[in-house]
Amino acid sequence: MSEPAKNDLVLVTGATGFVGAAVAHVLIADGFQVRVLARPNSRRDNLEGLAVEIAEGDMTDAASLQRAMAGARYLFHVAADYRLWAKDPEEIVRNNLTGTRAVMTAALEAGIERLVYTSSVATLGFRANDVPGDETLPLTEQDAIGAYKRSKVVAERLVERMVAESALPAVIVNPSTPIGPRDIKPTPTGRVIVEAASGRIPAFVDTGLNLVHVDDVAAGHLLALKHGKIGERYILGGEDVSLRQMLADIAALAGRKPPTISLPRAPLFPLAFIAEAFGQLTGKEPMLTRDALKMAGHRMFFSSAKAKAELGYHARPYREGLADALDWFRQHGYCK
Repeated sequence: MSEPAKNDLVLVTGATGFVGAAVAHVLIADGFQVRVLARPNSRRDNLEGLAVEIAEGDMTDAASLQRAMAGARYLFHVAADYRLWAKDPEEIVRNNLTGTRAVMTAALEAGIERLVYTSSVATLGFRANDVPGDETLPLTEQDAIGAYKRSKVVAERLVERMVAESALPAVIVNPSTPIGPRDIKPTPTGRVIVEAASGRIPAFVDTGLNLVHVDDVAAGHLLALKHGKIGERYILGGEDVSLRQMLADIAALAGRKPPTISLPRAPLFPLAFIAEAFGQLTGKEPMLTRDALKMAGHRMFFSSAKAKAELGYHARPYREGLADALDWFRQHGYCK
């Protein structure tokens, strides 16, 4: 690929959301001309003050995708249905698979020179004894826990097939668990930060995850555009942290006492079943789900060594992401 030039036009999907907005910020700072695909009824808060062109449309509408990609040299497909629960779980799978297929097909038709596809570490497996996983551990659809993970697995496999069979010029990035500002929905992890900062998480289970500042994830996207290899996947992660440590750090930032009660997972499954049943009645996403408990049986630790070596990627200490997330949530009225 020839070196990206200043003022090259880039299309970003999902820029009204959390990671997509961070990607748009990074691209503008690097001198790109940025166009974003946004549904007519989507919230635009994350685009306020950004020098972006808005192309109204939807990933289900081929004509609007064609219009959005007209004249664009590069594409970042960041948009995704990031829910760990839905009244109809298959809706998550349909949204992520159908949307990805439509965007990738439109990119081929539009002659996009290079694209970065935002996948997730949800498509990767784990190693034993808390050894961090890496890009060599792709999950099968059958091994994925829950609709969200399954949706990301089938969508990533689709992109890989299109690279191999249709010469789709895609680089795949696999963010771990982003935290930081502009988590507008918020994401499932953002909800944990808000609830913990508000003193509403009195206990924890013994699990762990990899946490990374969302702006570092966005910087990794740009590095993938410039230096990534077509068809390769790159984990964009930060630090491996136990849930207990994460909650203690949130408590310290919020001026609260950290939770000290460790709960076994097994007795929580009936409570999760009840919470999900209540969610079916109200339509509100439960804080506790059976899939989340199943995932908590693994420490979701990952290595970004490949991205560091091949892309020049690096991430700041994860506590800076927590602090920035909490500041943003406070400023926008999510918690006091």
